[in-house]
Amino acid sequence: MDVTEVPVSQDNKGKSKKNKKPKNKRAREEEHGEAEPKDEKMEQSEGAADISFPPTFSVSEIKNKQRRHMMFMKFKQEKRKQKMQLKKKKKKEREALGDKAPPKEVPKTIENQRVYDETTVDPEDEEVAFDEGTDEFSAYFNGITNPKVLITTSDRPRGRTVRFCRQLATVIPDAHVYYRRGLALKKVIPQCIARNFTYLMVINEDRKVPNGLVLCHLPDGPTAHFKVSSVRLQKELKRRGKNPTEHFPEVILNNFTTRLGHSIGRLFAALFPQNPQFVGRQVATFHNQRDFVFFRFHRYIFKNEKKVGIQELGPRFTLKLRSLQKGTFDSKFGEYEWVLKRHEMDACRRKFQL
Repeated sequence: MDVTEVPVSQDNKGKSKKNKKPKNKRAREEEHGEAEPKDEKMEQSEGAADISFPPTFSVSEIKNKQRRHMMFMKFKQEKRKQKMQLKKKKKKEREALGDKAPPKEVPKTIENQRVYDETTVDPEDEEVAFDEGTDEFSAYFNGITNPKVLITTSDRPRGRTVRFCRQLATVIPDAHVYYRRGLALKKVIPQCIARNFTYLMVINEDRKVPNGLVLCHLPDGPTAHFKVSSVRLQKELKRRGKNPTEHFPEVILNNFTTRLGHSIGRLFAALFPQNPQFVGRQVATFHNQRDFVFFRFHRYIFKNEKKVGIQELGPRFTLKLRSLQKGTFDSKFGEYEWVLKRHEMDACRRKFQL
């Protein structure tokens, strides 16, 4: 078989040359030996470019859940270490400077950035002292009358609400729990006044959970309506103490600074006798923070001259004031002193009502 050679045309040679990438100026100079020495700055920049840094990424971009959790925990540990090192460094500097050390920085919180309220109460004000001596609660603080509380519920209460009422009766001295029996509050109030009750407390519920509290002072009012949340009964508390004793507890009221807060604080304080029995070592606390009133009930013990141990007895719950009404409960024709307008009053996070 004869093999014939096919001559390569000039056009094909041109195409093959076109396919080759043209050499840059630097490469052509190196072939001909005309390359110039590089500057030092150029060498440094090229050396820096050769170093490969890891790409910036967030932990949330990691798709593996376990890996993402592990990286996040490492990131938190590193951040905590840096914070502790900075704290130790500042402490050493302060010890070295001694009396010349600058004052500690006060952290910014919503509480200390609070908008000033014109109705803030001054304890030494003569007008406030006069009001305290002539208001509805003055007889309790002067020791003339003792509180007597009736606790009831909404119609057909469930087990959790009933247990909550019974535990409140162990906290408040001389408190009695009665079944509602479908009676309207307008019929209940005259019966309470006839039996010398000074307070009517109604626990409302929704979906088997306590969600509201109406506190009516008898016989002339005022009446406060609260939203109830975060209810924890005695058995649900960890490391709780034994059941409360019958001793009269001490009462602590915190941060009721405005005129409205002052009246609400006195409304709570008048629930308890004003001669606490210190032998029982029991304390009922109403702590107001950002218009939420946190209730806690503790027993304390003195370990030595400086240390005190406390033990929560329960129950615990949180209150949010909805309205304050003059006189006894009247939903139709009652005159309201204050009503919560959520979209107007809660617009500014640094303005509080209590």
